[in-house]
Amino acid sequence: MTKIVQMRQRGSITIPTEIRNRYQLDDGDPLTIVDLGEGFFISPKRSVLPKLVAEMEQLREKYNVTLEELITGVIEKRKAEQYSMAADR
Repeated sequence: MTKIVQMRQRGSITIPTEIRNRYQLDDGDPLTIVDLGEGFFISPKRSVLPKLVAEMEQLREKYNVTLEELITGVIEKRKAEQYSMAADR
């Protein structure tokens, strides 16, 4: 899909409703602009955090792990990695 838009005052553009709806863009959502030399590319900047949280929750439920067990496991893994790094010095 290609759309032509017009730049307005102070460089603002309006992203067509069809595209905003397709990519679930709302007022204030951050966008990434990549300068390609002879043009540029605009892309929604999505936070990966909600996706990661959802994936972790699915895995936690799949393996029947409580949040406390998960946190304890992360803390133990960090300590083991720090000990390993210190031993390598």
